[in-house]
Amino acid sequence: MKIVQLLFFLILFLQNPNPLSSLSPDGLSLLALKSAMDSSPVFSDWYENDSNPCHWSGISCMKVHGFPDPRVVGITIAGKNLKGYIPSELGSLIFLRRLNLHGNQLHGSIPDQLFNASSLHSLFLYGNNLTGSLPPSICNLPRLQNLDLSSNALSGGIPSSFSGCRELQRLVLSRNKFSGEIPVGIWSKLQNLIQLDLSSNSFTGEIPNDLGELKSLTGTLNLSFNEFSGEIPKTLEKLPVAVSFDLRNNNLSGEIPQKGTFSNQGPTAFLNNPSLCGFPLQKSCQNIENPSSGSSVSGQERGNKPKKGLKPGLIILISVADAAAVALIGLVIIYIYWKRKDSPNGCCSCTSKTKLGSNNHNQNGTMGCSLFSCSCANGEAEESELDSPSEKDSHEHNTSSGDQEEGNLVAIDKGFSFELDELLRASAYVLGKSGLGIVYKVVLGNGIPVAVRRLGEGGGQRYKEFVAEIQAIGKIKHPNVVKLRAYYWAPDEKLLICDFISNGNLAFALHGRNGYASGGSSLSWTTRLKIAKGAARGLAYLHECSPRKFVHGDVKPTNILLDNDFNAYISDFGLNRLISITGSDQTSTGGLIGGALPYMKAVQTEKPNYKAPEARVIGMRPTQKWDVYSFGLVLLELLTGKSPESSSSPMASASTSSRGDSGVDLVKWVKRGFEVEKPLSEMVDPMLLQQVHAKKEVMAVFHVALACTESDPEIRPRMKTVSENLDKIGN
Repeated sequence: MKIVQLLFFLILFLQNPNPLSSLSPDGLSLLALKSAMDSSPVFSDWYENDSNPCHWSGISCMKVHGFPDPRVVGITIAGKNLKGYIPSELGSLIFLRRLNLHGNQLHGSIPDQLFNASSLHSLFLYGNNLTGSLPPSICNLPRLQNLDLSSNALSGGIPSSFSGCRELQRLVLSRNKFSGEIPVGIWSKLQNLIQLDLSSNSFTGEIPNDLGELKSLTGTLNLSFNEFSGEIPKTLEKLPVAVSFDLRNNNLSGEIPQKGTFSNQGPTAFLNNPSLCGFPLQKSCQNIENPSSGSSVSGQERGNKPKKGLKPGLIILISVADAAAVALIGLVIIYIYWKRKDSPNGCCSCTSKTKLGSNNHNQNGTMGCSLFSCSCANGEAEESELDSPSEKDSHEHNTSSGDQEEGNLVAIDKGFSFELDELLRASAYVLGKSGLGIVYKVVLGNGIPVAVRRLGEGGGQRYKEFVAEIQAIGKIKHPNVVKLRAYYWAPDEKLLICDFISNGNLAFALHGRNGYASGGSSLSWTTRLKIAKGAARGLAYLHECSPRKFVHGDVKPTNILLDNDFNAYISDFGLNRLISITGSDQTSTGGLIGGALPYMKAVQTEKPNYKAPEARVIGMRPTQKWDVYSFGLVLLELLTGKSPESSSSPMASASTSSRGDSGVDLVKWVKRGFEVEKPLSEMVDPMLLQQVHAKKEVMAVFHVALACTESDPEIRPRMKTVSENLDKIGN
């Protein structure tokens, strides 16, 4: 190999005999990369007669003390469809820090000599056709922090020498052909590791116990789609509570641990492990033990077979006694259930007994009730305080009689009472209009404002269906969710009456009344973090503790309302279903209320897209992971001051990607910034630069946002985990 390198440099020297115009040593090494590739426009400005390569496409240089010429510190040629191999000459670039060749068609193995580039700290080679094994000299790099070799055809195992990668922060080896057992004893040495993804390989054996010693791990520990066997080690309980597991599609067995980090995991983390049992899977471990106990009983029966059987009369008596015992136990269980249901301290009610228009928040904006201060048995919410049996029966009596109640104003909340005539006489102002109806601010006679949403005039034959949806929405009682107070139904009119939130929405707070310009918001970091935490609590409550485990389906800044203290409120959940029931044009000015309230014509403006990538598939039903992705985009907007893709967005106009990429511009822009180690000052909203003390908190929220916007919905965390992670920041 050294002879080949000498011949290569000799040929270059013969082509450039004049030393005054010869290329620098770094440039000569880069020409080896050009020679290893098929012809490509990328190298059109890589001239051999240049004195140095610092102006070549994809090359970054820096002045280094003690050297007259700038040295190459970065090579970034990603997604250019390059075909070729990685030359060993790149190892002579002793000041190279970043090598990014991902998304090409490189083949061959990773040369061992590459790791002579002792300054290398980030190596991104994912999305190629590389083969061979991991060079054992990788961890000879003293500063290696980021290693992403995913989506190649690499094989072999993880060498035990990986214990020497003490500075490693991200290790991504997913979607390769790695196999064998993962070595034990290396993970306790990697105390800086924050991301580990070994998914979609052929790893075998047990999960190493010392994975539980990765104290810096965040995001998802992804070991899915392998051939791991044995029990899940209980040492993983010691991982940070923010860590999510993805152990799907393995051969794991036994009971899922229940303590520590495992208490925050959902069932999707353990799917397709046939021999796993226990919460959160719907598979009891007792069912697995029954066969052995059953065989023991059958063995005893076989041993007693020669003995005379029981008399028929005695058998009947025993059967009757068993049936009576089962019936008695069932009655006791039903009695206990109804007693608990009648208890005033209902599960997950989080209900504040404040009257309409009051604003008695504590300093944290939580009205004395935290996100999960209520107890949710197995994650299921029971009836709220306002829906005790007697009250519920009364409400159903009043709303299930079809046409009898049509045309009446029906209160859902005890603290709400006024007559329809009062609503008609009140002062009304148009707040806005969208495909979900016109929204009015209506000031009642007692001076209390409410928000009235006019849904439309249709759906006259679907009254009971409409009421069922309203009742489900009305049970949501949380200090970070807009409260539904009443509704009005008539054949030609449907209204929802909610609390009026006084300070507009997050979109207005970030960008002003003219919409989605980049940057420039006056919101301080403390306020932004408060808004993010409050919105996360409300959305997590809808996902985890609401009676229907709601999916919002349209999370965006305009649906995050703010009061005068900048407490956040999730609004407009459940409206898509109601609109589908009413099934009419909300622009109509008819109806009892439509004729009395002012009308505003909709202004069609293209808004940023907050939908998850999978939401673009026609016919797909919304999921909670859609909401997580959308919330991640909201977090990125809070951090950067930039909105996701739209035709009016400067970011979109500068983008070459298609307009249907669901906000991918902002996500890619942020991920790209972290890959090339762009200064934080170039990524965050300029307003935040005045608050230097918040740098660590800003970085922490960036990590949460990027986890939410993972392209694979199964990897995204649950909103409960997102909320808990945000609550830890700044405390």
